[in-house]
Amino acid sequence: MRAGAGCGRGQLSLPSLLLLLAFLAAPHFTGGQLRYAVPEELEHGAFVANLGEDLGLDVSTLSARRFRIVAGPGARQHLEVNLENGILFVNERIDREEVCETGSTCLLHLQLLVESPLELYRVEVEVLDINDHAPAFPWQEYVLEVAESAVLGARFPLESAQDPDVGTNSVHTYQLSPNSFFSLEVHTRSDASKFAELVLERALDREQQRTHRLLLTALDGGIPRRSGTAHVLVTVLDANDNIPAFDQPSYGVSLPEDAPAGTLVIQLNATDLDEGPNGEIEYAFSGHAPPSVRELFRVEPRSGQVLLKGPLDYERASLHELYVQAKDRGPSAVAVHCRVLVHLLDVNDNAPEVTLTSVSTPVQEDAPPGTVIAVISVLDRDSGDNGRVSCELSPSVPFELRSSFRDYYTLVTTEPLDREAVSEYNISITARDMGSPALLTRSTLTVPVSDVNDNAPHFLQPSYSVYVMENNAPGASICSVSALDPDCQQNAYLSYSITDGHIHGMPVGTYVSINSDSGHMYALRSLDYEQIRSFQIQVQAQDAGFPPLSANVTVHIFVLDQNDNAPVIVSPMPRNGSMATELVPRSAGPGYLVGTVSAVDADAGLNSRLSYQLLQATDFTLFSLAPDTGELRTLRSFLEQDAARQRLVVQVRDGGQPALSATVSLLLSVVETMPQTLSDFSNFSLPPEASSSSPLTLYLLVSLGSISFTFLLAILILTAIRCRGMRYPWQGDSCRCCPRTRRSPDGLKTSNLAAQPGASVAAHLDVPDGGPPGYCYKLCLGPESAQSDFMFLKPCSLPRNNEKGPGNLPAAGKRSRPGQPLHGPKQVSSQSLEDVGEIRRALQKEHERLCTLVTPVAEFQKASAGTNSVWAPQYGPLYSGHIPAPDYQHNVYIPGTPTLLSSKDGPLVPGRESKNSFSTFGKKKKMTTYYDMPDSVVINNDLK
Repeated sequence: MRAGAGCGRGQLSLPSLLLLLAFLAAPHFTGGQLRYAVPEELEHGAFVANLGEDLGLDVSTLSARRFRIVAGPGARQHLEVNLENGILFVNERIDREEVCETGSTCLLHLQLLVESPLELYRVEVEVLDINDHAPAFPWQEYVLEVAESAVLGARFPLESAQDPDVGTNSVHTYQLSPNSFFSLEVHTRSDASKFAELVLERALDREQQRTHRLLLTALDGGIPRRSGTAHVLVTVLDANDNIPAFDQPSYGVSLPEDAPAGTLVIQLNATDLDEGPNGEIEYAFSGHAPPSVRELFRVEPRSGQVLLKGPLDYERASLHELYVQAKDRGPSAVAVHCRVLVHLLDVNDNAPEVTLTSVSTPVQEDAPPGTVIAVISVLDRDSGDNGRVSCELSPSVPFELRSSFRDYYTLVTTEPLDREAVSEYNISITARDMGSPALLTRSTLTVPVSDVNDNAPHFLQPSYSVYVMENNAPGASICSVSALDPDCQQNAYLSYSITDGHIHGMPVGTYVSINSDSGHMYALRSLDYEQIRSFQIQVQAQDAGFPPLSANVTVHIFVLDQNDNAPVIVSPMPRNGSMATELVPRSAGPGYLVGTVSAVDADAGLNSRLSYQLLQATDFTLFSLAPDTGELRTLRSFLEQDAARQRLVVQVRDGGQPALSATVSLLLSVVETMPQTLSDFSNFSLPPEASSSSPLTLYLLVSLGSISFTFLLAILILTAIRCRGMRYPWQGDSCRCCPRTRRSPDGLKTSNLAAQPGASVAAHLDVPDGGPPGYCYKLCLGPESAQSDFMFLKPCSLPRNNEKGPGNLPAAGKRSRPGQPLHGPKQVSSQSLEDVGEIRRALQKEHERLCTLVTPVAEFQKASAGTNSVWAPQYGPLYSGHIPAPDYQHNVYIPGTPTLLSSKDGPLVPGRESKNSFSTFGKKKKMTTYYDMPDSVVINNDLK
């Protein structure tokens, strides 16, 4: 129980409080850090210091920068910072005796942390002791037995008073109530604590006074001074002549801090010259031994051994001071004392402690090297080498530790980070002390890396090819594109779009659309293969980062053909919407070409491959229809009993699935003689719907006609110039297509240019051996015809020298009958060269009436090795088997229409008629060559 308390707990006088506040007015910088002092027992909110001003911080940014005190694990937050003004104040009452126990200096170590940028400050706050505790004795009354035979000057240690305060506020002195027998001496221990001894000043006489009652007062040095009292009852005993004695007054011993309980600390030995009970010695702690010593050590009363009782801790106290007394068992025994100093030896029994004071995570992947990630504090409670700690990180991480203060490290980056390569780092921090054996502590810090939009999307394919069947339903899905972005979150969120562009003059957005989230593409209209067969678009994938990144890919869309167009029969065309009519000579033999059924199909591939079939016929044994070319021929000669009018129905079917078809009805009239009128088969005009749907074809035909007429006119002019006497050294007899006339004696070329109505003119241009091939031209100028034809025949490879001459070729103007020999061309007499000009003027008048314009197609074939043959035009099977040349329409390609198949090469069966088309049928009564034309005029150029 505390006795004699001087004044109330926690109360300070006005002068002492002013002194403390004056001391705290200015901060003290110690070792590069701020240090403040604050008295204990202040109430909540008491001012300590203005940290914002002392640290030079902007007070307005303290809250935004998260200015705070970082406390260790389990530590109480005695102080706090006001973020509005930067003032450090008392958060809860500080009891110095509770915080620092008996230490002479009590320091609170504060770590101040401020972010953006990350800064660390270290502040020490010394808690100043105030005299809030009065000294107190363990017992209110202490009994001291003194033999009456005690000599003057004998000393008797008294029980020490305890004061939790330190410094001047602890026990400063002792006072003894006035008496005539005893005086008081005050001594100081090694830890500056005080204890008192009672000194005998006057001999005692038990018979005169058996007891003496004294008042012992303990005083501290605080302001105001506090005190505590205890009563000392001195009992006078009968004499015991000898007292025990120790070997030495003070002992010293060293003991490792990890010594187990029961360890012998020291063996004490005291001797007494008396005998019997007066010589038997008992050992015990002195009365002024502090309670902490009694908890750690014990003394064997009979043997004098001092044994370890509790666990030692070098970090709490490195030195323990023990006071042991020895007293015999005789009457009026007198106790003697000795001091035992126990020095503790530090043992490496504390592993380093790693504390993550502040962690700034996650860290952006574009953070520059040197960016502070965390502040790490390391503490080892051992001393010396056992308390010296080194830190290291796990290998192969882009981080390092930098020492900032003592036992403080900052974790910083050493190189740029890449979240796509490593999205999270588990950093192992190893703290190892220098003790032996060394102790270590590992702590793992997880550092996530936040994403930065540094990767553009990329498509899974470099390009896409999509095949869409025509006539698709609008809104149908046609394909899907997909892109990836190695970034994460919104930086990896992709949106798809179609870049601006045009398809056939229309915005690409009117053809296809794309789902911005999934990349699915949809056709917005029904596609038509006949209008557009392929197109391409650019698809863009863009992420949602800032700034956004994008990538493009080309999507090729191919429209597949569908059999949605039926064949259209273009020849023959029915008259007046009924059927087509045609005249067939009764003299026609087997194989006679009546005409060709021509059709077109707007589809492509197999869908446009046409086959011809004879569905109905008056007599199926009389006619045959070629399934591939549509050629209508006679199977046999006409008989008398055959009907004069033959009705045929021809079907044209394409190769699609399902197949589409068209039919035409033909009415063939068998006549004895062929009139000089055009038949229905010559009307090679497209139906109105076909013509209106193909304006491009009409334009091409008009252009082709104009070019062909100009080319023909140029050829005739050049021929006329050459006929006037120009002679080139390369001219010779190489061209055998048309025979040459002899040169007249007067040096002029002889020619007969008397053209008869309906006659054909064949013009021949000579070319030298090895030169370009010669061409033959036939001009049909019948005045009774509504149309005139100019035919640019294919070149031919002609015989040379001793080979058969042109007389062996079939006639171009007449049809050879079976068994009829072939005749050569008629020679004509020479006339004035001005006749050529007449022909030219006649051509100019007739060019408006030309019905068919044909582009010449020159085919060349090199003669076999070992001969002197030159390059010459090839007529194919026309002249190889005495068969007339195919119709000129087989040499014409009209864009947008399929090519009409010609008959296969090779000789035909005997008596088979030459191949004609419906456009020329009826114009020629028989199969002829240019050399059998009765009214032909042959212009033979022979310039020498």
